[in-house]
Amino acid sequence: MVNPDKYKSIFNGFSLTLREDGLRGLGRGWAPTFIGYSMQGLCKFGFYEVFKAFYNDFLGEENAYIWRTSVYLAASASAEFFADIALAPMEACKVRIQTQPGYARTLRECAPKMYAEEGLWAFYKGVYPLWLRQIPYTMMKFACFERTVKMLYKFVVPKPRNACSKPEQLIVTFVAGYIAGVFCAVVSHPADSVVSVLNKEKGSTAMQVLKRLGPKGVWKGLFARIIMIGTLTALQWFIYDSVKVYFRLPRPPPPEMPESLRRKMSFAGQ
Repeated sequence: MVNPDKYKSIFNGFSLTLREDGLRGLGRGWAPTFIGYSMQGLCKFGFYEVFKAFYNDFLGEENAYIWRTSVYLAASASAEFFADIALAPMEACKVRIQTQPGYARTLRECAPKMYAEEGLWAFYKGVYPLWLRQIPYTMMKFACFERTVKMLYKFVVPKPRNACSKPEQLIVTFVAGYIAGVFCAVVSHPADSVVSVLNKEKGSTAMQVLKRLGPKGVWKGLFARIIMIGTLTALQWFIYDSVKVYFRLPRPPPPEMPESLRRKMSFAGQ
């Protein structure tokens, strides 16, 4: 949320930005956005696979299946913790460029200026609210995606996953990613509003900003965020899965109940 009094809606915001700054205005802050979210995405998806394998091995095959949603949540939260440390400096620069007219126009101009004024803390003062925003967001993103993929193949797709072509599987990935993105946007929007204001202002704390915005203020701009995050999340999953297909990396199907657990449950039901 940059300036809710000025930008009344997503369409009004586009119109005002084009009128005042032209097409260049829409791309303001693209460099820290691209670099920051590339670094975050690499850490997020990479560490998620590492932590998911770690927690699965720790729990064992049967417990890993029983507690699979908990594994998704724990692995994604662990991955996002480190991903946000990589994202925080670029996020701070992006917000400063976009929300303080005249402060800086490029990353090369912004980063040295921030460091000279506030030191290293300028790049990490938003990491705590970033964790508050991104960790619930990522937990929802991965857990919802994993469960949605399972449900799509079970209730929507008319054939098993192994009978689907790779393009058909990628379509399922995109749809599941968009659904997960909608839930992510709703969960993370209040913290996102706080982060945006916090990086724009000097000397404010997360609690001060939260109190000033109030319950209504933290939800402004939700519709625009749903469109942005839904599309972004769907594309992230689509690209990630496409890379796996291209490089022929392992793409395990949604987990199935281990045969040993199935026998135990069958025996208990007799």
